[in-house]
Amino acid sequence: SRCTSIREVVTGMLACENRLKHANVHCIPRRSTLSDANCRRDFEVFEALYRFLYDTYARDLPDSCDEPVKGSRTWMSKLFIVDSTTISLFQEILKSVGRTPLNGKRKGGVKAHTLMKADEDVPHLVRLTAASVHDHTFLKEIDLPAGSIVTFDKGYVDYAVYNRWTERGISLVTRLKTGAAFEALQERPLSEAQKESGIVSDTEALLGSTYLPNKAKGRVIVYAYLDARTKKQRTLTFFTNNPSMDALTIAQIYRQRWQIELLFKRIKQNYPLRYFLGDNVNAIKIQIWCALIADLLLKVIRRGCERKWAFANLASMVRHHLMNYIDLKGFLNNPEKAILKARQTQPAEPVWSLFPT
Repeated sequence: SRCTSIREVVTGMLACENRLKHANVHCIPRRSTLSDANCRRDFEVFEALYRFLYDTYARDLPDSCDEPVKGSRTWMSKLFIVDSTTISLFQEILKSVGRTPLNGKRKGGVKAHTLMKADEDVPHLVRLTAASVHDHTFLKEIDLPAGSIVTFDKGYVDYAVYNRWTERGISLVTRLKTGAAFEALQERPLSEAQKESGIVSDTEALLGSTYLPNKAKGRVIVYAYLDARTKKQRTLTFFTNNPSMDALTIAQIYRQRWQIELLFKRIKQNYPLRYFLGDNVNAIKIQIWCALIADLLLKVIRRGCERKWAFANLASMVRHHLMNYIDLKGFLNNPEKAILKARQTQPAEPVWSLFPT
């Protein structure tokens, strides 16, 4: 309901007191009680609730690709996307990155490390940390089934994890970081179809530091791709640990990484993550998990509607009728018809005048 303070939450619950008994809420808590609960109730309760809902409704989650890439059915169901987003805080509760402002008032930030499936549109795995935690640490927590494909941006560099995935038959696709050390082993010939699609080079290489022999290295295939869609026609360098993948498929796989950016944009636009109801780490994580739970439920509701709804309009409609007893599915399929039907079933009420005449 876009409440931005605990006072607003409590006041809103008081206004709807007679409609909360179905949730076993017989007494509206005070502001101090709600604040204490945000501090003491472990956020892992809400994390477990999200995992339970995800496992329950996984088969009902929508396919996020409205227009699937040609020939992508073979790998789209196996594709995982990794990225993170930072949510700014009003004070330095969790350590952020960057320089301290001139006024000395440094703000904190929480980073949501996220793993999602390409054929879904909700997070598959989330870890909440301080904004100062580097992205690559999240790779060690990811456990993917053999045969999976994972893509991420060039900030995730961990050659030991790359080698472990290679041994398990997990394919990775990412861009080569600027200044990354690699040793070219062999130039592979390019076909005419590859040249026409923009492939500049196809190189088998050993990725890793050449002057530190004890550091992990990985055998990869490096592709240089000329992006002709941009005005400057920049060259993008990708690499993969799967030599059987062709360059065009790799470019298509990396393009799907944009889905997770749309996920972050949707969550930040439709849920109140600019204002937090608590000034402690536990309360902040609870609010983020509640936003993820609401997003998951709305995606399931949207999938069950016959009428096509834009997600922002659907979220707004549910927010307006949050405390109304209505048939949600029937209402969303035909709002006007559902309202007229509800009026016909209700007894006529006397019309009261606001001012005496």
